[in-house]
Amino acid sequence: MQTQSEQRFTPLEDETRPTVDTAAAAHYLHLAPQTMRIYACRESGPLRPRRLPGSSKLHWVTADIRRLLSGSQK
Repeated sequence: MQTQSEQRFTPLEDETRPTVDTAAAAHYLHLAPQTMRIYACRESGPLRPRRLPGSSKLHWVTADIRRLLSGSQK
């Protein structure tokens, strides 16, 4: 298994998936993955994750990440 620093992430502008996993979301937002998990647990962050059916893994909406990084409030 690769660590976050060893993983290769698709540039956000080239990302085509509707959601990304926690490691990718953290990479794009320049945060630690654990910070993303805290946002989810406390429901206190600027983004809300989605849980895929039948899975406990968190996924983050790519459009929401782009919107946050662009400064848009929509």
